[in-house]
Amino acid sequence: MARFFSLSHLSAGLVAVLVGYTSSVVIIFQAAEAAGASQAQIGSWLWALGIGMGVTSIGLSLYYRTPVLTAWSTPGAALLVTGLGDFSLPQAIGVFLFSSLLITVCGLSGWFERLMRLVPQSLAAAMLAGVLLPFGLALFDGLQQQTLLVGSMLLSYLLLRRWLPRYGIPLTLLVGVLVAMQQQLLQWQSLPWAPATPIWVTPEFDLQALIGVGIPLFIVTMASQNVPGVAVLRANGYPLSASGPVGWTGMTGLVLAPFGGFAFNLAAITAAICMGREAGENPQQRYMASVWAGIFYLLTGLFSTAVVVLFDAFPSELVMAIAGLALLGTIGNSLAGALAKEPGREAALLCFLITASGISLMGIGSAFWGLLIGLLAHHLGRSD
Repeated sequence: MARFFSLSHLSAGLVAVLVGYTSSVVIIFQAAEAAGASQAQIGSWLWALGIGMGVTSIGLSLYYRTPVLTAWSTPGAALLVTGLGDFSLPQAIGVFLFSSLLITVCGLSGWFERLMRLVPQSLAAAMLAGVLLPFGLALFDGLQQQTLLVGSMLLSYLLLRRWLPRYGIPLTLLVGVLVAMQQQLLQWQSLPWAPATPIWVTPEFDLQALIGVGIPLFIVTMASQNVPGVAVLRANGYPLSASGPVGWTGMTGLVLAPFGGFAFNLAAITAAICMGREAGENPQQRYMASVWAGIFYLLTGLFSTAVVVLFDAFPSELVMAIAGLALLGTIGNSLAGALAKEPGREAALLCFLITASGISLMGIGSAFWGLLIGLLAHHLGRSD
């Protein structure tokens, strides 16, 4: 019981969910509106996403004894914002089912795992560092915008890392909340605590929608989400086969797509929060941080309307500051692993820089292109 209720595990899970929701929940609203969803149906989307992420995060973490955290596909949601305008909501649900079926087949068949075995560890670490770098930089951008708030959090973190390292992140978050309250930066509103209601939408399968939106949604989710998700696991010393987890996220989408669960995948940024030293001194027990994140995801799904209002109350600088501080160790370890050995260092550096640039080509995010060009440079630079 003491292990289950570890403060470091609980706080890492809470921070991961906080970062996940506040960084991209607005895109979910935009995607649902683009599909023609009503306010009640938008609530159903958030219900499905919270339940799906909660069940898979808890189940996969406990089964593999590994911090496996899942997420919705943020690039996929951005794709839906622009891609669903010409299609009805039932046709959009058909797209979700089609994409989830492709993810399921790709995961359970082992195709995705065979591709990941071709990625050197240095490139996986470089891609992870590039994915997380913007969060580290956002910490200091927030320091410029809200000097007292972020400055007090940074100073607290440095002092707590010296005297109370195990509780550095949760206590720093507490300091941030207290300072934000003192500065009247928390925009509290009355919270609607009525549970969200799932709404079934019978799918329709339109060939143009499946080809024009479904296939790109599958590619974006696999390339921009699952690839970095596996890289996070392996860069942190968890050599988990990707086939099972990716397959389960696809099957979860098949079940929840009619309610608005458009795409589930392995998390990268939020997962890294549950894998660093701040999530627990013992790496073998850090999977409990993902379990706690899954519990919080279940609560966000059940009470999605209230949770969105609650998360919206926190100033963005506070959220980005606590995320950046929680990820400092992971960013440093990833860069060290990527650049430690001279052979392949240039390829790893290219991968890191391209991933960190945030470019998007043909609707596919920078993590994929960083990995692709890094692999090309790695193989062209080999002397054998």
